[in-house]
Amino acid sequence: MSEHESETAQSHDAWPRTVDVAVVGAGVIGLAIAWSLARAGRAVCVIDPDPAGGATFAAAGMLAPVSEFHYREENLLELMLASAALYPAFLGALSEVGCSTGYRASETIVVGIDSADRQSLADLHDAQQRNGLLVEPITLREARSREPMLSPGVSCAYRVRHDHHLDPRLLAAGLLKALTSIAEQAGLPGGVVRQRAAGLIHAEVEDDDSMVVGVELVDGTRIMATEVVVANGLSAPGLVGLPPSLALSMRPVHGEILRLSVGERLHPLITSTVRGLVRGEPVYLVPRDDGTIVVGATQREDDSARVSAGGVYRLLRDAQEIVPAVAELDLIEVTARARPGTPDNAPLLGRVAMSGGAHVAGLVIATGFFRHGVLLAPIAAEICCGLIEGARDARWDAYRPDRFGHS
Repeated sequence: MSEHESETAQSHDAWPRTVDVAVVGAGVIGLAIAWSLARAGRAVCVIDPDPAGGATFAAAGMLAPVSEFHYREENLLELMLASAALYPAFLGALSEVGCSTGYRASETIVVGIDSADRQSLADLHDAQQRNGLLVEPITLREARSREPMLSPGVSCAYRVRHDHHLDPRLLAAGLLKALTSIAEQAGLPGGVVRQRAAGLIHAEVEDDDSMVVGVELVDGTRIMATEVVVANGLSAPGLVGLPPSLALSMRPVHGEILRLSVGERLHPLITSTVRGLVRGEPVYLVPRDDGTIVVGATQREDDSARVSAGGVYRLLRDAQEIVPAVAELDLIEVTARARPGTPDNAPLLGRVAMSGGAHVAGLVIATGFFRHGVLLAPIAAEICCGLIEGARDARWDAYRPDRFGHS
């Protein structure tokens, strides 16, 4: 038996069999929901064979509701802005318990290379202004005074003061640590179950519209709960026992992201997030506190979960167009992950309605966050906690998980 298998076997008997809330999925969304519920005094169990090992592991961590408007998803703007406004308190609470997140309040610089990029960014700026978003055109001299390593080939620049970033790996680790600490200090059952969920347990065995009362794991173990939150991304549609009215319509959107190490001679390469268009292709560079740079991200809607040589080439080529010194960095990591995209690229978030208007009791859905999982983690936690506490905010009904009809 391996060391990991031994640890798993030893902890099996310690798993909580009855909790207030079972959260299926320990990406940044599931962890944020679980931590928020635990802070409110709930006994919470998170179920995931590889916590924070999916899309969260590859995320760049940009808290960028204004810059992300680039993708013309106006229907998401209110949700993204609301979540960004929650982040200071969210991170402050984590900091109080000694959890680091790599958060930087530095601004975002947006640049373009050729004349078509310049026009695209000007059109985008007009749309941002129409929606009341603060984006400032700046001169190339000012852009280079802020980021001296920018290429002489940059043709235009904008400043987004309030789009910041953090390190999602540190954030996830901090949430895990804080969640475990709360359970231990309060003497509550809870924590992390490193197993895969097989399906939902219903009060009436033959009725998937009946109240959800727990989660069954792949080894047959049952964890009973007053509420179950399904937050396991692309794995969610595979759960047995989902209500028949629920179509978890998601597609895997694969993408590569790179990490490069900045040598002492070039440190710091950049101090702000730099986003750019390079002949119509988006690319971004995000600095980390550990002296690395994150470069991303490609977007492929194909069947391959592997790293694409073409994707890596494009990222390195376009990053060098914006910051030529990228060519001198050490490539230390190439990661490919699939993000859970929905038909309208908005999350599936809320309770599930049955015919007649009632909701399936004991069940909340929180998945399909696509590119925005890190940014939307605080608002997802607030909405889910509100639903579990009996409060509903009608502003977010547009994201109800049953909006795509029957499965």
